[in-house]
Amino acid sequence: MADESFERNRVVAMSMGGEEKLARLAAQGRLNARERLDLLFDPGSFSEVGLFAATGVQHRAPADGKIAGYGRVSGRPVSAISNDFTVMGASSTIVNGKKIAHVKRVASERGMPIVFLGESSGARIPETMGALGMGASGSDPTQYIRDRRSPWATAILGPCYGSASWYACLSDFRVMRKGALLSVSSAQLVQQATGAKVDPEDLGGWKLHAQTTGLADQVVETDEEAIEAVRRFLSYLPSHCDELPPLCSVPEGSGADAGQLEQIVPPSRTQVYDMKRVLRVVVDRDSLFELKPDFGKTGITALARIGGGSVGIIATNPLHKGGALEVAACQKFAGFVVMCDSFNIPLVMLVDVPGFGIGAEAEQRAAPARIMNHMMSLQMASVPKITVFIRKVYGQAYLNLGGGRNSDEVAAWPSAEIGFMAPGAAVTVVHGLLPGDEAYDAHLVEFERETSPWTMASHFQVQHVIQPHETRAYLIRMLEVHAPRNSKGLGLRALRNWPTYL
Repeated sequence: MADESFERNRVVAMSMGGEEKLARLAAQGRLNARERLDLLFDPGSFSEVGLFAATGVQHRAPADGKIAGYGRVSGRPVSAISNDFTVMGASSTIVNGKKIAHVKRVASERGMPIVFLGESSGARIPETMGALGMGASGSDPTQYIRDRRSPWATAILGPCYGSASWYACLSDFRVMRKGALLSVSSAQLVQQATGAKVDPEDLGGWKLHAQTTGLADQVVETDEEAIEAVRRFLSYLPSHCDELPPLCSVPEGSGADAGQLEQIVPPSRTQVYDMKRVLRVVVDRDSLFELKPDFGKTGITALARIGGGSVGIIATNPLHKGGALEVAACQKFAGFVVMCDSFNIPLVMLVDVPGFGIGAEAEQRAAPARIMNHMMSLQMASVPKITVFIRKVYGQAYLNLGGGRNSDEVAAWPSAEIGFMAPGAAVTVVHGLLPGDEAYDAHLVEFERETSPWTMASHFQVQHVIQPHETRAYLIRMLEVHAPRNSKGLGLRALRNWPTYL
């Protein structure tokens, strides 16, 4: 006979914030915390942990406002914490903090990704007030260490303050639903503390994090789209740091448009084009998964597959500012290298860059430091690195994007031009001549010859010169050549403790 007390307590624990609050959430077109988990995990695979945990009386805080457990995503084990905003704003307590710590520990030790479905009002008052509450909240000295033993992904689905924002910032992937918020505290608390009235969107809305801070990797309209983005992100990554990313079958038609690359990239080095068109031709069909598309637009970071294997794409985009690397692009490049190196994802770089964006604004944003952070991350990365120079490659950006032996293999198209600066500018700097002056053209021919891929190849500064239509086949072959063949070949993971946002 079933224990009546068990069923009674189970019903209470599963009730969340009650019918009225759940109905209000549904009327807004949003999923509740348990529906989100149902969508994240394969059907019937979720096993909850801490269902009966609660601060104080269970009926006041079912599951203590944070639903945690394990399930499968596309057949692979994954852990998750889903914040239930209908229960006291999913506020943080000592008890639900223990649930999070338990799931994190299990995921890290057993090799599972963690998904945070974020929405929280911050710390619960009065449970965290006073010496006892504050002392207990700091009882785990490893709470915010990010050692990247397994991937973390966060969906920002409502107001995220306090721990919900902390775990989002520590994650490898953050997708944000429009209307959600991410900040240290609410606009109401800011006004109480400072007297300043701030619009919540200005304080932590999606435009701020997609375009200015770069904290949002993707922005979507609905909860469903956010959770699908998390599932897709996980499909590119291994379950933990001691294994390679999963292999997938190559979609039919991949590489069929290779012959279009000569038309996509204009012969004139001053004519713009969208590098994303090149990437879609080179990678497996429909596999391009871009991160931070509206932050640092002169650079592109994306996960993709080439020949069925996961790769991290770093590229410059001449469509924006001619592809000159701005500070934000260097920042997102460095963070992306850290993630790929931590989880054994090879890096593929496609380069057409006139150098770094310069000027007072760049210097005010610590351009030299951002450039060096990017450079250091690339040189410390031990995953395979393959670079293709497409057109112009000038100055220090040559090193930051794989030149100078900062890649395992470097190829150049015949259209590539590699040097400290554009040949025309070099003639003016070195000889003081301008177009139309006597001897200008002769010196220009000399500098153009010195910056050609053939000169670079003759000195073995590039290992290959390839035709544009050969790019995909070349990358498939080089990724095969440099693929790890045993567990010792996974790489040093020297970047695993790199700060998530530096």
